[in-house]
Amino acid sequence: MKRLILVRHAKSSWKNAALADSERPLSGRGKRDAPRMGARLAGLGLLPDIILASPARRARKTASLLAGEIPAAAGRILVDPALYEASAGVLLERVRALDERWQQVMLIGHNPGLTDFANLLTAAGIDNIPTCGVLVADLDLAFWRQSEPGCGRAALYVVPKGLPANFPDGTEK
Repeated sequence: MKRLILVRHAKSSWKNAALADSERPLSGRGKRDAPRMGARLAGLGLLPDIILASPARRARKTASLLAGEIPAAAGRILVDPALYEASAGVLLERVRALDERWQQVMLIGHNPGLTDFANLLTAAGIDNIPTCGVLVADLDLAFWRQSEPGCGRAALYVVPKGLPANFPDGTEK
């Protein structure tokens, strides 16, 4: 079995309208949500072999903040230029080309392609993965290259609003 952890980048800032889209930074909310989501994923045992991120500034920073909360993930971030504004079809091709040594891969990208891809793989019927939202797709495959529409099952769907604000790892005490 292979597992994909699909993450939409955290909330970005629109304060500086002169910035190119790819250079927009995270907003304050994005900087708070990403570490909380990383801690939640780590607490659930979702420890990716590699994190692939879009080259957009907001996606790279999301990857860094998530990785800071996930054991052994900090030095395992690869930036993939093809993920920037990628369609579901492009994302499927990128997944088919993943290194077969990796069993669990986190992919950080953008909407609408990320939501479309999640639905293509799992038929989850999600209208919109919100910023810093995560869909975990379990793929009953031996090889990434076997990925095709409908090959996955939505195992988990977590959004920042579902995490209690007072606990960094999203759990209640």
